[in-house]
Amino acid sequence: MGAHAPFDLGGRTALVTGANTGIGQGIALALAQAGARVVVAGRSSMDETLALIADAGGAAIPLSVDLQKPGIAAEVVSEAIAVAGPLDILVNNAGIIRRADALDFSEADWDEVMNLNLKATFFLSQAFAKTALAAGRSGRIVNIASLLSFQGGIRVASYTASKSGLAGLTRLLACEWAARGINVNAIAPGYIESNNTQALRADADRNTAILARIPAGRWGKPSDIGGAAVFLASDAAAYIHGAIIPVDGGWLAR
Repeated sequence: MGAHAPFDLGGRTALVTGANTGIGQGIALALAQAGARVVVAGRSSMDETLALIADAGGAAIPLSVDLQKPGIAAEVVSEAIAVAGPLDILVNNAGIIRRADALDFSEADWDEVMNLNLKATFFLSQAFAKTALAAGRSGRIVNIASLLSFQGGIRVASYTASKSGLAGLTRLLACEWAARGINVNAIAPGYIESNNTQALRADADRNTAILARIPAGRWGKPSDIGGAAVFLASDAAAYIHGAIIPVDGGWLAR
């Protein structure tokens, strides 16, 4: 944790939402490998994530939560602290996507995505910051944004709205909390191999078109996002506030 090891997360405790698969799993594993104790939270079974972390010699504690439930955020943070002690790091990764043409997009698909991707992220951040500030502790919040925080995309109206909103929220919270010892930043993953992109990878035409535009020439892996999360959670990123770091194989540079 000292100056000699700025990326070491030893002695720190992290809460990662949506850690059962994909990007959340990659982040949880990377934080654990960097020495953090990780509370992995989500609706689905965490067994695979727990096994990966155990195999890597890390420490993890599962927490079963439904982040769509109103008023759940403070409860989740309290439960995480109860099972793991004070939190140093919050990674707001849980998110969903719904696809339909804007002309046909349903109110249910709007509300479900906005509630999880944007509302839950804000209130989890609020609950985390309240406990950290009350205890006189510093903290790190890492939000998982998207390329659609910068671009419009197609057929994902609520997802684009939520991720654009998340970029603004990341900046606002940084402005309010930077001087109080809480760093708030975001990672904008590019096209990553995960459940959310299964439909795109299965569509031969879309898959070819996407790969043709990625300078790195490949889809990203969850571990590619994990490294950025470790950086933002570590002492190496102490003076980074309100940044949104694309990890996209060069997509936005194209």
